[in-house]
Amino acid sequence: MSASPRQPSVLPGFNLTLGLAVGYLSLIVLIPLAMAFLKAFQLSAEEFWAIVLAPRVLASYRLTFGTAFLAAAINTAFGLIVAWVLVRYRFPGKRLVDALVDLPFALPTAVAGITLTTLYSSNGWIGQFLKPLGIKVAFTPSGIVVALVFISLPFVVRTVQPVLEDLEAEVEEAAASLGAGRWQIFRRIIFPAIRPALLTGFTLAFARAIGEYGSVIFIAGNLPMVSEITPLLIVGKLEQYDYRGAAAVSVVMLAISFILLLCINLLQRWGRLRQV
Repeated sequence: MSASPRQPSVLPGFNLTLGLAVGYLSLIVLIPLAMAFLKAFQLSAEEFWAIVLAPRVLASYRLTFGTAFLAAAINTAFGLIVAWVLVRYRFPGKRLVDALVDLPFALPTAVAGITLTTLYSSNGWIGQFLKPLGIKVAFTPSGIVVALVFISLPFVVRTVQPVLEDLEAEVEEAAASLGAGRWQIFRRIIFPAIRPALLTGFTLAFARAIGEYGSVIFIAGNLPMVSEITPLLIVGKLEQYDYRGAAAVSVVMLAISFILLLCINLLQRWGRLRQV
């Protein structure tokens, strides 16, 4: 019995494509990261820990990761609502709203920062109404959260939106005909289907917010121990020609980011296995 002929592949052979992929990733990602580690390892252990555990650096870690997590959590909730409205309802200007969701992708981050600062400053269009209430957004950590929410919203919406579009309305109608309420339908049918997409959107928004710089420095105020993010601290060390100190802080930032994202991905995988 003759073996069936092997189907030709559109792409070149495995060895060639794997080599190209690894080579490309090495040039773009692995080698630059390796250089940061090599620069940081030029420090002694005492010097390294003295730099990365300095009170000012620890405060920047807490602010950077705390605001990024909060912004990603806010966008997970409201990004789901935006995606739901765009998928399930028809209304005038829907295409315009759908296009506006992608605006943070195209808008330069510096422009976003200047615009948000103008809006939320004490005499801005929005800030002037918040000031009598004792709420200050610009030049505070709250302003950082606002900027991160703005730049990371599309990651959640564009991740959840295709999943909602693929959901079959017949399943929801069948559940409703059997007496299920709206909350039961969402909790038992819709949410389990979109949960992996929500976790993915949260992960992407969180990762994007951690590394944001351009929009934050305008609205944060950049006060040490109060509103100074870690990327700004790294830039400050570079401007002072403290390359090894900047590399040390960058390595810690990279390690924490990798661990957090790994945990989120493992949680996402666990959720998918439970659905099988």
